[in-house]
Amino acid sequence: MTKVLTDARSIRIKGRSFLAVVLSPDLPLDQWLVRLDDLASRSAGFFLDRPVVLDVSELSIKKAELKQLIDDLAERKVRIMGIEGARPSQLTPEMPPAMKGGKPAADVEVTASEPADADAEAESGTVEQTPIKQVEAQQIRAITQSLVIDEPVRSGQSIIFPEGDITIVGSVASGAEVIAGGSIHIYGALRGRAMAGSIGNTNARIFCRRLEAELIAIDGIYKMAEDMDSSLRGHAVQLSLEGDTIMADILF
Repeated sequence: MTKVLTDARSIRIKGRSFLAVVLSPDLPLDQWLVRLDDLASRSAGFFLDRPVVLDVSELSIKKAELKQLIDDLAERKVRIMGIEGARPSQLTPEMPPAMKGGKPAADVEVTASEPADADAEAESGTVEQTPIKQVEAQQIRAITQSLVIDEPVRSGQSIIFPEGDITIVGSVASGAEVIAGGSIHIYGALRGRAMAGSIGNTNARIFCRRLEAELIAIDGIYKMAEDMDSSLRGHAVQLSLEGDTIMADILF
């Protein structure tokens, strides 16, 4: 006998993935906050309406210090949607929820032996780094490892593709941003922000035909416009990472 398991009182619960920025502070926290202020002041709107996960897995801090850090970030308009790497004893009901299992892949893997983890992920709305093209406000469902944009990226637009390389057939305007898990290729002027290796790829590179960037970053290491050698501006360049230093080569 077939039974109907839904009725008008049912609610629908779906899984969905979103891209979040992960902040990993280091000690001393007051000096780290100064560097954060420097980034925010020189790149206006960087954290505006952007979900942020706070990773404290490498910090040895007490509950009161964690709470103060969250308050300090809130004063800077940095929204913490979840905390990763914190011990249960460090968290209070007033704090953002604990998160775990974040990974660069788009798939959510839950095994039968981990029902608690599955419940936690369902309740918190697991943040996964999933390919998104915000220009069209649609999810990109292709599983290819590269994304080609056949038009310029205008001011205020974002191209985000954590699963591979991004190629822009055109320029990236001031106020626009391109974020890739792999390398970024721009066949025009780079005037906005370009962040390659967003999921921890130290081999990622940034190529552009004309460097006029507001911000560049590889694997979280960033440089602002005023920090770049003025002799590079206006040239075709290749940017790569050596240790904690971004290196630049003029191509022609």
